[in-house]
Amino acid sequence: MQFTKITAAFDSDNLELAEELVCDMFFSSGITGVVCNLPIAEPDEGFGTRTLAIPLENSIEGYLPDTGFSHKTLEKIRHHARNLATAGIQVTIRAENVDDQQWAESWKQYFDVVRITDRIVVKPAWKPFEPGPDDIVIHLDPGMAFGTGTHPSTCMCIRQIENRLKPGQTFLDVGCGSGILMIAAARLGAARLTGIDTDDIAVGISGKNLEKNQIPQERYSLYTCRLDQTEPIMYDLIAANIIAQTIVEILEDITKRMAPHACAILSGIIQDHMPKVADALHRHGLEIVHQELLDEWVTLTVAHKDR
Repeated sequence: MQFTKITAAFDSDNLELAEELVCDMFFSSGITGVVCNLPIAEPDEGFGTRTLAIPLENSIEGYLPDTGFSHKTLEKIRHHARNLATAGIQVTIRAENVDDQQWAESWKQYFDVVRITDRIVVKPAWKPFEPGPDDIVIHLDPGMAFGTGTHPSTCMCIRQIENRLKPGQTFLDVGCGSGILMIAAARLGAARLTGIDTDDIAVGISGKNLEKNQIPQERYSLYTCRLDQTEPIMYDLIAANIIAQTIVEILEDITKRMAPHACAILSGIIQDHMPKVADALHRHGLEIVHQELLDEWVTLTVAHKDR
């Protein structure tokens, strides 16, 4: 299969906001697996290490399968990019054709072995690593899906899963991407896992990565759907590593699926958007029980106020 590699190079006085809006440009066009090339600061110890050189330009990259409707998607992205100029974000779109082998190999340059916490290590299939006796190794092939463990929002999510999840509990991942959060939860003792994503490619990659990590099929379910299309089953722990706007939009549905004692980990929030998230939490009777900040990205752990 042929793919179109789309590069959105951008410049703005507020790079964090620009990154979120340019990513959303891809997401709203149906491309949910992206690579973010920004000169972010080195993460703190315990959150992984830099795996790439500082990029020469600020850009987001995504891959679009070459179908009969691909040109419409590309034009939609170009139109969205032009509209971002009103927000002070100048975007240049570049597109080039690649075949499936080029696509598969191009992803490998972006990922290395990353230690997320004292115990949890993310290892791409093509990288050697000798684990220590207490290491929990997540074997990952990210493919087209976001969520490799190197992004601050993913790092903080995994850290909170490690801190909050108790063996035998149930876990829901909203926007499962590569499946990394589900794998972490499974390896930390979750009895039952559910993952959803609106991108069927991401759901497929999640399934392959769960299998790669030898998570038994009877322990998990995967669905290509929105959260409001799932049964209102209550979970002990929920993670949503997406963007602030989407979190606000689906927070009511997240709340309905939180057991009385449950926590939800909300990530992918840039600091500038915290006020609207906090307002939504208040409206839905949730309170922040833990908050972390890394490179302008915020991760919140929230619970029912009356629990």
